[in-house]
Amino acid sequence: MVTHVRANMEHFKSESSEDIFSYMDDSYGNFWKLLLKQGYFKEAENLASKGLDKRKKILGVEHPDTINAMGNLAATYYELGKYTEAEKLKTQVLDARNRILGANLAATFRNLGKCTEAEELGMQVLDASNRILGVEHPDTLRAMENLAGTYETLGKYTEAEKLGMHVLDARNRILGEEHPDTIRAKENLAETYKNLGKYTEAEKLEMQILDTSSRILGVEHPDTITAMANLASTYARLGKYTEAERITIQVLDARNKILGVEHPETISSKANLVATCYHLGKYTEAEKLAIQVLDTRNRILGPEHPETINAMDNLAATYFQLGKYTQAEKLGMEVLDARNRIL
Repeated sequence: MVTHVRANMEHFKSESSEDIFSYMDDSYGNFWKLLLKQGYFKEAENLASKGLDKRKKILGVEHPDTINAMGNLAATYYELGKYTEAEKLKTQVLDARNRILGANLAATFRNLGKCTEAEELGMQVLDASNRILGVEHPDTLRAMENLAGTYETLGKYTEAEKLGMHVLDARNRILGEEHPDTIRAKENLAETYKNLGKYTEAEKLEMQILDTSSRILGVEHPDTITAMANLASTYARLGKYTEAERITIQVLDARNKILGVEHPETISSKANLVATCYHLGKYTEAEKLAIQVLDTRNRILGPEHPETINAMDNLAATYFQLGKYTQAEKLGMEVLDARNRIL
């Protein structure tokens, strides 16, 4: 049986079709099992070793098929009495599976809102990656980034800041300032800074992000527009309302043109401009925009959606500043009534 299969394998080696290579990949696995079962351990070792090298080269070291190939070679080592090599390889297989499955499960927990479970698992994944791969391996940095995101959701901003700073520093050095992963690390850290009330630090990072995005992606790319919106929000937090107004107008114009006037992000930009105009004392402009926001949210979201109620509240405040006390009172009563019903 082994002799017959070996002859067929040699025949297919001469073929160059990708389909044949795919067939061969499966066949090697089946032939390895046959060799092991029939006691051809040395030949099985040679085949398993070649299969592992091939998968590492084509699929990468952490692909499930590569990890399975490592398990095959470990099993062969065991049959040959090479217990030290078998143990070493089986430990690598177990660690790799724990890290990959752990990272996936942690992400699932986080998406389900089970943040305490996500935190516990994320810490385990990070610890394993640190020990096995090293502190600056891409997978370790990704595990840090994920855990920082979980900390952010849990309101553990100091812990998120510490991890976020480490990720950004490493990616700056290894990948460079303009790599997408580095930019994402800046975005995450800027958000953490804002949650900590460190608006000056957030402003510095967001200015860098906007500069990089504008140069590489262009001023009308969605990522650039988002970077502008984030910076405008930080300017508003810092009381730099003139700068916030200037950028928010650009964001609103771009989103009107690209996304359309009723897209949620367009309406959100308009609502932000209402707040900025209000703080600048431009109550007439704020009123005009606030009416538009309320009308759109009423139609799209309904009168009792939280964002619609917030829009009513903003318009009521603007009416009050304009001395339109009757309209302000009427709308304010509607806001109070709606919130009482919902809450």
